[in-house]
Amino acid sequence: MAAITAALVGELRAKTDAPMMECKKALTEAEGDMDKAEEILRVKLGGKASKAASRVTAEGVVAAYIAGGVGALVEVNCETDFVTKNDDFLALANACAKLVAENNPADVAALSALPLDGSTVEATRAALIGRIGENMSIRRFVRFDTTGKLVSYLHGTRIGVMVEFDGAEEQVGKDVAMHIAAMKPVSLSSDQVPADLIEKERSVATLKAAESGKPADIAAKMIEGSVQKFLKEVSLLNQTFVKNDKQTVEQMLKATNTSVKSFTMFVVGEGIEKKQDDFAAEVAATVAAAKQA
Repeated sequence: MAAITAALVGELRAKTDAPMMECKKALTEAEGDMDKAEEILRVKLGGKASKAASRVTAEGVVAAYIAGGVGALVEVNCETDFVTKNDDFLALANACAKLVAENNPADVAALSALPLDGSTVEATRAALIGRIGENMSIRRFVRFDTTGKLVSYLHGTRIGVMVEFDGAEEQVGKDVAMHIAAMKPVSLSSDQVPADLIEKERSVATLKAAESGKPADIAAKMIEGSVQKFLKEVSLLNQTFVKNDKQTVEQMLKATNTSVKSFTMFVVGEGIEKKQDDFAAEVAATVAAAKQA
């Protein structure tokens, strides 16, 4: 049996990027055989990935890629904010954005099957889960292909915006993207606001009007006024421009001879129910277990 030296462990780690202790255990089990140790790690890391698959991934990053009139926005999730700073995790997200733009996959499954660095996106994801020990998932993406212009804006790594526009000044497009990240409109114009959101707002306004005790005709006007106010607040063109509160976004665009065709905004973890840890209950359970021991 070959001696399990620090150099041997370091060599295996360099080849697999697995944790040092996992490398040492694999080499010990393989009696110093490097090839056998690699195989053991593949099995173990794959097992870790499978165990992690059920854990909620509500953290993560948004990555963007643009080349000419083709661009992509991708959200890749993980379990904790700590992993969002990992270089390999960030590289995976950026690679996914580029692959979406270049290959136009139909869905996440198709993206996962695409080749990446001599393997596939899915195999790369699974190996990364094994090395880091956290679940990771490619949640969603959007691809743009336009004869107009594209611009992206990332607020840190948690909010990503891509805007499709026509106009001479790219800075205007960037300003619109930053505005969207700050004000979070749900649609380009008021007539594009989803019907379910309008009905929800109308329901709330109806309850408030009923509580006011106003006559029916006045209550009806109150309800309609609330709905119209809501539509202006959530549609991009009607919002007050963040860099100039004297004009709306629509007025700013007209003044700069610019038109926005579409946009997409991803906010990491939006809509995902996060696990709420009850620290007090966890401490109580630990104390109880210690007393029973």
